Amino acid sequence: MATELQGKAIAFLVAPEGVEQAELTEPWKAVEHAGGKPTLVSTAPGRVHGFNHLDRADDFAVDITVDKAKAADFAGLVLPGGVANPDFLRTQPDAVEFAKSFFDSGKPVAVICHGPWTLVEADVLRGRRITSWPSVKTDIRNAGGEWVDEEVVTCTHGPNTLVSSRKPDDLPAFCAAMVEAMS
Repeated sequence: MATELQGKAIAFLVAPEGVEQAELTEPWKAVEHAGGKPTLVSTAPGRVHGFNHLDRADDFAVDITVDKAKAADFAGLVLPGGVANPDFLRTQPDAVEFAKSFFDSGKPVAVICHGPWTLVEADVLRGRRITSWPSVKTDIRNAGGEWVDEEVVTCTHGPNTLVSSRKPDDLPAFCAAMVEAMS
Protein backbone atom coordinates (compact mmCIF):
# COMPACT_ATOMS: atom_id res chain seq x y z
CA MET A 1 0.00 0.00 0.00
CA ALA A 2 1.23 3.48 -0.87
CA THR A 3 1.60 5.87 2.05
CA GLU A 4 1.69 9.32 0.45
CA LEU A 5 -1.23 10.49 2.61
CA GLN A 6 -0.14 8.62 5.80
CA GLY A 7 -3.33 8.77 7.82
CA LYS A 8 -4.40 12.22 6.61
CA ALA A 9 -8.16 12.79 6.73
CA ILE A 10 -9.61 13.93 3.39
CA ALA A 11 -13.15 15.37 3.28
CA PHE A 12 -15.53 14.35 0.49
CA LEU A 13 -18.41 16.86 0.38
CA VAL A 14 -21.59 15.49 -1.22
CA ALA A 15 -25.31 16.22 -1.25
CA PRO A 16 -27.84 13.66 0.02
CA GLU A 17 -28.87 12.88 -3.60
CA GLY A 18 -27.20 12.99 -6.97
CA VAL A 19 -23.47 12.43 -6.59
CA GLU A 20 -21.94 10.72 -9.62
CA GLN A 21 -20.94 7.44 -7.98
CA ALA A 22 -17.64 6.85 -9.81
CA GLU A 23 -16.55 10.41 -9.00
CA LEU A 24 -17.02 9.57 -5.32
CA THR A 25 -15.80 5.97 -5.18
CA GLU A 26 -12.70 6.16 -7.40
CA PRO A 27 -11.09 9.14 -5.59
CA TRP A 28 -12.15 7.53 -2.27
CA LYS A 29 -10.24 4.35 -3.20
CA ALA A 30 -7.24 6.43 -4.31
CA VAL A 31 -7.14 8.17 -0.92
CA GLU A 32 -7.35 4.82 0.88
CA HIS A 33 -4.68 3.29 -1.35
CA ALA A 34 -2.39 6.24 -0.55
CA GLY A 35 -2.85 5.62 3.18
CA GLY A 36 -5.35 8.42 3.77
CA LYS A 37 -8.66 8.40 5.60
CA PRO A 38 -11.57 9.53 3.42
CA THR A 39 -14.49 11.09 5.33
CA LEU A 40 -17.97 11.53 3.87
CA VAL A 41 -19.37 14.98 4.71
CA SER A 42 -22.95 15.89 3.79
CA THR A 43 -25.67 18.37 4.62
CA ALA A 44 -27.77 15.77 6.45
CA PRO A 45 -27.00 12.70 8.57
CA GLY A 46 -27.76 9.19 7.38
CA ARG A 47 -26.92 8.06 3.88
CA VAL A 48 -26.24 9.70 0.53
CA HIS A 49 -27.42 8.22 -2.75
CA GLY A 50 -25.02 7.73 -5.63
CA PHE A 51 -26.03 7.77 -9.28
CA ASN A 52 -24.59 6.33 -12.47
CA HIS A 53 -25.52 9.27 -14.65
CA LEU A 54 -29.34 9.31 -14.21
CA ASP A 55 -29.72 5.81 -12.72
CA ARG A 56 -29.79 5.43 -8.94
CA ALA A 57 -26.86 3.38 -7.70
CA ASP A 58 -25.50 2.68 -4.19
CA ASP A 59 -25.99 4.38 -0.84
CA PHE A 60 -23.09 5.55 1.34
CA ALA A 61 -23.03 6.33 5.07
CA VAL A 62 -22.39 9.95 6.07
CA ASP A 63 -19.53 10.30 8.57
CA ILE A 64 -20.22 13.90 9.63
CA THR A 65 -22.59 16.70 8.68
CA VAL A 66 -21.17 19.85 7.16
CA ASP A 67 -22.41 22.03 10.04
CA LYS A 68 -20.11 20.07 12.39
CA ALA A 69 -17.14 19.65 10.01
CA LYS A 70 -14.16 22.01 10.04
CA ALA A 71 -11.44 22.41 7.43
CA ALA A 72 -8.90 22.32 10.27
CA ASP A 73 -9.72 18.63 10.76
CA PHE A 74 -8.83 17.70 7.16
CA ALA A 75 -5.76 17.78 4.93
CA GLY A 76 -7.84 18.41 1.79
CA LEU A 77 -11.27 18.47 0.17
CA VAL A 78 -12.74 16.49 -2.74
CA LEU A 79 -15.85 17.75 -4.54
CA PRO A 80 -17.30 14.98 -6.74
CA GLY A 81 -19.66 15.91 -9.54
CA GLY A 82 -22.91 14.77 -10.99
CA VAL A 83 -25.39 17.46 -11.97
CA ALA A 84 -27.68 17.38 -8.92
CA ASN A 85 -24.91 17.10 -6.31
CA PRO A 86 -23.14 20.48 -6.75
CA ASP A 87 -26.37 22.18 -7.83
CA PHE A 88 -27.80 21.36 -4.39
CA LEU A 89 -24.58 22.11 -2.48
CA ARG A 90 -24.27 25.60 -3.95
CA THR A 91 -27.63 26.49 -2.39
CA GLN A 92 -26.53 25.41 1.09
CA PRO A 93 -24.64 28.18 2.94
CA ASP A 94 -22.90 25.71 5.32
CA ALA A 95 -21.63 23.64 2.37
CA VAL A 96 -20.42 26.71 0.46
CA GLU A 97 -18.66 28.07 3.54
CA PHE A 98 -17.06 24.67 4.24
CA ALA A 99 -15.63 24.55 0.69
CA LYS A 100 -14.44 28.17 0.92
CA SER A 101 -12.73 27.48 4.25
CA PHE A 102 -10.24 25.14 2.51
CA PHE A 103 -9.16 28.00 0.25
CA ASP A 104 -9.02 30.39 3.20
CA SER A 105 -6.75 27.97 5.09
CA GLY A 106 -4.51 27.18 2.10
CA LYS A 107 -5.48 23.52 1.82
CA PRO A 108 -5.72 21.56 -1.45
CA VAL A 109 -9.06 21.03 -3.15
CA ALA A 110 -9.91 18.55 -5.93
CA VAL A 111 -13.05 18.95 -8.05
CA ILE A 112 -14.48 17.09 -11.03
CA CYS A 113 -17.26 17.45 -13.59
CA HIS A 114 -20.06 19.80 -12.38
CA GLY A 115 -18.40 20.10 -8.94
CA PRO A 116 -17.04 23.61 -9.61
CA TRP A 117 -20.55 25.03 -9.20
CA THR A 118 -19.98 24.92 -5.45
CA LEU A 119 -16.70 26.82 -5.93
CA VAL A 120 -18.38 29.39 -8.17
CA GLU A 121 -20.81 30.09 -5.33
CA ALA A 122 -17.92 30.26 -2.83
CA ASP A 123 -16.28 32.93 -5.03
CA VAL A 124 -12.85 31.25 -4.98
CA LEU A 125 -12.12 30.80 -8.70
CA ARG A 126 -10.92 34.30 -9.57
CA GLY A 127 -7.48 34.02 -11.20
CA ARG A 128 -7.46 30.21 -11.16
CA ARG A 129 -7.02 27.87 -14.11
CA ILE A 130 -9.61 25.07 -14.00
CA THR A 131 -11.45 22.51 -16.10
CA SER A 132 -14.92 20.99 -15.70
CA TRP A 133 -17.79 19.48 -17.60
CA PRO A 134 -18.19 21.82 -20.63
CA SER A 135 -21.58 23.20 -19.54
CA VAL A 136 -19.99 24.75 -16.43
CA LYS A 137 -17.44 26.78 -18.45
CA THR A 138 -19.50 30.00 -18.63
CA ASP A 139 -20.16 29.95 -14.87
CA ILE A 140 -16.43 29.50 -14.20
CA ARG A 141 -15.50 32.34 -16.56
CA ASN A 142 -18.15 34.60 -15.02
CA ALA A 143 -16.62 33.82 -11.60
CA GLY A 144 -13.21 35.00 -12.83
CA GLY A 145 -11.68 31.60 -13.51
CA GLU A 146 -9.77 30.58 -16.63
CA TRP A 147 -11.60 27.55 -18.06
CA VAL A 148 -9.61 25.07 -20.17
CA ASP A 149 -10.58 21.78 -21.81
CA GLU A 150 -7.94 19.40 -20.43
CA GLU A 151 -8.01 15.97 -18.79
CA VAL A 152 -6.63 17.26 -15.51
CA VAL A 153 -5.49 20.71 -14.39
CA THR A 154 -3.39 21.44 -11.32
CA CYS A 155 -3.42 25.14 -10.43
CA THR A 156 -1.38 26.55 -7.59
CA HIS A 157 -2.63 30.05 -6.90
CA GLY A 158 -1.80 31.66 -3.61
CA PRO A 159 -1.31 29.23 -0.75
CA ASN A 160 -3.31 26.27 -2.05
CA THR A 161 -3.62 23.91 -4.96
CA LEU A 162 -6.75 23.20 -6.99
CA VAL A 163 -6.94 19.97 -9.00
CA SER A 164 -9.76 19.66 -11.55
CA SER A 165 -10.99 17.24 -14.22
CA ARG A 166 -13.86 17.14 -16.71
CA LYS A 167 -15.63 13.78 -16.42
CA PRO A 168 -15.51 10.17 -15.23
CA ASP A 169 -13.20 9.19 -18.12
CA ASP A 170 -10.58 11.49 -16.56
CA LEU A 171 -10.65 9.73 -13.16
CA PRO A 172 -7.26 7.95 -13.40
CA ALA A 173 -5.42 11.23 -14.07
CA PHE A 174 -7.61 13.10 -11.57
CA CYS A 175 -6.97 10.60 -8.77
CA ALA A 176 -3.19 10.65 -9.34
CA ALA A 177 -3.03 14.46 -9.35
CA MET A 178 -5.37 14.68 -6.33
CA VAL A 179 -3.20 12.34 -4.22
CA GLU A 180 -0.05 14.21 -5.25
CA ALA A 181 -1.56 17.59 -4.33
CA MET A 182 -2.76 16.35 -0.95
CA SER A 183 0.48 14.54 -0.03
